[in-house]
Amino acid sequence: MADSTESDADSTNERDSESHSTVRNVVFVVLDTARAKSSGPETSPTLTRLANEGTSFTNAFATAPWTLPSHASMFTGTYPSEHGTHGGHTFLDETLRTLPESFADSGYETIGVSNNTWITEEFGFDRGFDELRKGWQYIQSDADMGAVVRGEDIREKFDATRNRLFDGNPVVNAANILYSEVLQPAGDDGSDRSTTWIGNWLEERDDDPFFLFCNFIEPHVEYDPPKAYAEEFLPADASYEEAAAIRQDPRAFDCEDYELTDRDFALLRGLYRAELAYVDDQLGELRTALEDAGEWEDTLFVVCGDHGEHIGEHGFFGHQYNLYDTLINVPLVFYGGPFTDGGRRDDLVQLLDLPATLLETVGIDDPELLEQGPSRSLHPDSVSAPRDAVFAEYVAPQPSIERLEARFGDIPDRVREYDRRLRAVRTREYKYVRGDDGFERLHDVTTDPNERTNIAAEKPERVRTLQRRLEDRFEPLEDAGTTGEVEMRDGTKERLADLGYL
Repeated sequence: MADSTESDADSTNERDSESHSTVRNVVFVVLDTARAKSSGPETSPTLTRLANEGTSFTNAFATAPWTLPSHASMFTGTYPSEHGTHGGHTFLDETLRTLPESFADSGYETIGVSNNTWITEEFGFDRGFDELRKGWQYIQSDADMGAVVRGEDIREKFDATRNRLFDGNPVVNAANILYSEVLQPAGDDGSDRSTTWIGNWLEERDDDPFFLFCNFIEPHVEYDPPKAYAEEFLPADASYEEAAAIRQDPRAFDCEDYELTDRDFALLRGLYRAELAYVDDQLGELRTALEDAGEWEDTLFVVCGDHGEHIGEHGFFGHQYNLYDTLINVPLVFYGGPFTDGGRRDDLVQLLDLPATLLETVGIDDPELLEQGPSRSLHPDSVSAPRDAVFAEYVAPQPSIERLEARFGDIPDRVREYDRRLRAVRTREYKYVRGDDGFERLHDVTTDPNERTNIAAEKPERVRTLQRRLEDRFEPLEDAGTTGEVEMRDGTKERLADLGYL
């Protein structure tokens, strides 16, 4: 009897070990604009639960401070200067192999649901996906027409709606306008529609293994969470109406077209935290859909931010022009397979490590993808050497200085100074940022985690050492060029303008 019990226990342990070391499916979720410093138990209980049950990386860093180059790095395992997708060249190079292509070629069903206009076929991100949906659209089409126009003038609203209606398929566009402005839940920018669609897809799909990518955009400007969420995170003496009335136009703020007070920023931070809480609930809905479909235990579930956000920190609003940790330190959580019960890891990791990690975890051998960049696997049993430094780049301003001049006319000299290329190297002790115009900053992140005091002049040897690290990692700093921008559809321009990019 004892032998039988021991045998049963051994079998159970073997099954548990297997379930913790192998997975069948991969779900990769990006919480757009989620910064690490704001993604905790209060705003993100679902993500915190995943971190407690799985593996969390507390020192995870994006390669760039905004969506387009950051996603390109996650999809290709390369740095922005290597993949060449940035403010001056907005299309993902067709010669680069992508993560969805690798899964598709390995027999996976590949589905993408994007709520960010940059991550669509218009900018080259559809390669490898059996289907890449625009989550903000009720009916899918080639015309990106899902944005809500927020103009003050009735005539402007009419003209914008007319343009949206007739740029592409009028029937499809009318349905999307109806959904986005009438049927879509208030304060939702596509995540509710996305989780509903994914749940239905999970119920109806075939039995092939799948790779599912999803971008939730709610934490991005404009912060307009549902009122109930906002009231939970706003200061006690503030009303939802007061917070909602604050103008949210980061580029206009940069160009001194209007001002924001300390109180304004306090209210905006409350709205931002409310957006994180709302999208965290949608993350919970996605987990429930996987559980209901019987796929949860066979799935590697990965959640990260693609970049962070400034909400008054360092005098900035949004996520352009610099490489402070506020913009590049992001949440990163794995659950499933070997990452279950993995605890908290504080080693330095990059989002471009995702391709190597996902492929090793599911057992895909793809030398072409792995050899095109420096992606290193984060698998607990990986033989990849741990990083002693992480890097980030800001290749070209977005929008360009020319776009800002076209919109605002004369722009402040301080904004003109941002027309530069930046690179950063960060170790556990120091963060060094250098620009192609001679700009440089050095911070001791152990004593100055908020990067307030520039100590470059005090530590020239440390500057030289870290400057050599940048030179060893990259080609010399030079003009990135501005050729290769995509001629955008009118609807794309409207939605990107709503997001503060144009």
